[in-house]
Amino acid sequence: MKKAMTLLLQPILLVPLVVTAVLVATGAPARSGGATVGAAAPPTALVEQGRELYLVGCTSCHGIDGQGLEAPDGDQRGPSIVNAGAASAYYYLTTGRMPLASSEDLPLRKDPAYGRREIEALVAYVGSLGDGPGIPAVDSAAGDLAGGGELYRANCQACHSAAGAGGALSYGRAAPALAKATATQIGAAMRVGPGQMPVFGADALTPDEVNSIARYVRYLEDPDDRGGIALGRLGPIPEGFLIWVFGMGALLVICTLIGKRAKDRAEVGP
Repeated sequence: MKKAMTLLLQPILLVPLVVTAVLVATGAPARSGGATVGAAAPPTALVEQGRELYLVGCTSCHGIDGQGLEAPDGDQRGPSIVNAGAASAYYYLTTGRMPLASSEDLPLRKDPAYGRREIEALVAYVGSLGDGPGIPAVDSAAGDLAGGGELYRANCQACHSAAGAGGALSYGRAAPALAKATATQIGAAMRVGPGQMPVFGADALTPDEVNSIARYVRYLEDPDDRGGIALGRLGPIPEGFLIWVFGMGALLVICTLIGKRAKDRAEVGP
């Protein structure tokens, strides 16, 4: 009886091993809390297409192997993109900040130079160069607006301003305005830290907190201005200065009119 039970249990004990082998063989991605999009390796054909686009449009600055390239004068023409990750490529390409016409130009937001499919291919290729962060799966609708506002004021307001209009930084740099940023672009920027922006990894901001910040940033594009006229949402100091200029100006005009009227009456007499 004992031997028969052992023979019966052996196939059952092999089931987990068989399932694990099948998952490994098929390349099924491990779940990581929905932190990134496209955890599975991208199709080889897409990576090859991205490499062809890269060789044409990116090697003059980043080099053939993605290790970066120096200019003849010794300055860095383009940084290494090894381990930059899919999130970095997605951010720079979808916002039109790359490619640059000249390595000396600032990476400013503009219309993307590539189409959607071409961007997917380039992102797949850059993502294959090392082990950088993947594109975060951001769902701004699932975020908490009030909580996102608190997180934004604590982590982002100092550079991007309270209204998300951007602001000046050191060495002639500037934090960009956030009006046109999509939720995924916001999440990707936080994960890779483009330019002088710090990197906010999962240990600093959880996926839920990223969702909340993305929702608040999207809200800033058309907020509920209950305090009155928006005045361009330039921030409390410029708006206060504007109120003082126009307010004091109007007050001086009124005082001048009153004084002139009193003078005219005095000249006419009773």
